[in-house]
Amino acid sequence: MTDSRALMDQAERQCRRRGVRFTPIRQRVLQMIADTRGGLKAYDLLDRLATEHASARPPTVYRALEFLIDQGLVHRIESLNAYVACPCPEHAHGFQLLICRDCGRVEELHLDDINEQLGQRAHELGFTVQRQTIELLGRCEACHAVPQTS
Repeated sequence: MTDSRALMDQAERQCRRRGVRFTPIRQRVLQMIADTRGGLKAYDLLDRLATEHASARPPTVYRALEFLIDQGLVHRIESLNAYVACPCPEHAHGFQLLICRDCGRVEELHLDDINEQLGQRAHELGFTVQRQTIELLGRCEACHAVPQTS
């Protein structure tokens, strides 16, 4: 889990610098995601938001998520169809996600050499990368310490 207050402050500053509106709904969606260990699904967000805002509907949540992704504040975990807060939204380039299959913890990496190699190879093949998602599923150190039951 990220330091949500610091993340919210950084998000506000970033949106102000970019001249985009960081509305209360967008702020609340980001706060909910940041306060959740691991990823949060859109409909879980909607359920939580609906308890605070009776008018919350799926388009409300999806528009907020789209904005947060576009601003680099949230990442979509493709394999889980869930969303996680970006701990370092100032990085405008690729990232990798380590996802613990047991506890749901998500760790973000920035291995630029991997991104460069993938981009170079794609270019050599005449391919234009529009979005990159690298997810590694496994077990975190804390879960390794707990014996698996099967």
